[in-house]
Amino acid sequence: MIQLVVSIMLYFIIFFGVAFILNMLLRQTWLMSFIYPFIVLIIVDDISTVEYFKNPGNAFSTAFSKLMEITPVDITILLSGFAGTIVSGIVIKLLRKSGYRMF
Repeated sequence: MIQLVVSIMLYFIIFFGVAFILNMLLRQTWLMSFIYPFIVLIIVDDISTVEYFKNPGNAFSTAFSKLMEITPVDITILLSGFAGTIVSGIVIKLLRKSGYRMF
């Protein structure tokens, strides 16, 4: 149970930070939220990224079958990362509205 809480907080904080930095550098507020499903796919599958280019049909079918096998605990942890990207976008928008031009 403690591992679940720590994992949820860790994923939230990590993806909040990555999305915040990406938003500052590229000035695209919701970019990380759109990229996040691909990151989840990379986290969940056991396939090399090169396989997506060598044998895309087999690679995507394997990846989506692995995606359907994840447990509710894994879904909760991954959703907390997605929440971190969304909160990062909201914070960036609030900072821009407050007058911080670097954001």
